[in-house]
Amino acid sequence: MLLRLADRLPDQHLWRFRDWLAGDAADVIAQLLPGTLVRERIGLEDDEHRLLAEALLPLGADPAVVNAVLPAEPGTAPQHVFTTENPGNPVADSALLVLGATLRSRPGVREVRNSWRSTGGGAAKLVLLVTASADVVGLTGEIQRVLRALGEPEPRVEVLSPEQEPTAYHRAALAESALVCAGAEELAGRRG
Repeated sequence: MLLRLADRLPDQHLWRFRDWLAGDAADVIAQLLPGTLVRERIGLEDDEHRLLAEALLPLGADPAVVNAVLPAEPGTAPQHVFTTENPGNPVADSALLVLGATLRSRPGVREVRNSWRSTGGGAAKLVLLVTASADVVGLTGEIQRVLRALGEPEPRVEVLSPEQEPTAYHRAALAESALVCAGAEELAGRRG
């Protein structure tokens, strides 16, 4: 569900929910995510609403708040533009070097890519895209913590499993991305 909200939920909330999930605090997400969706006026498609209810109601989400989440209106998602061009952010260059060294040849990781996202003419922000087959939730939390330690207050980390169908947001980001490093799975595939 959090991957599907990457193009709609503001970064300030999204990274925090992902951090809580990586820290085994799904019950906190159950209490706060539906209310955040209502407050931010973020609508969900029918299948997304069903997914939200199935995931969060058993964890203690308030059914009234879950039912108050608006239906999605076509064309209301922010329009993001992706590019491979770093807008001159030296902190991001350092972060990519550290992450490349950390994740290169790592078991369970296929590849790590980066893109720069701008929305509505705002400043471009780094988006890290990782394809991994093992512990995608834990890996997301770990990478977010590294980025925060390196000075990124709202890390945008998208970890996808190879079997997962990317959303339109993820396809657009991947189409305009640059390779940071290959993980162990990608290197093994090249050797084989």
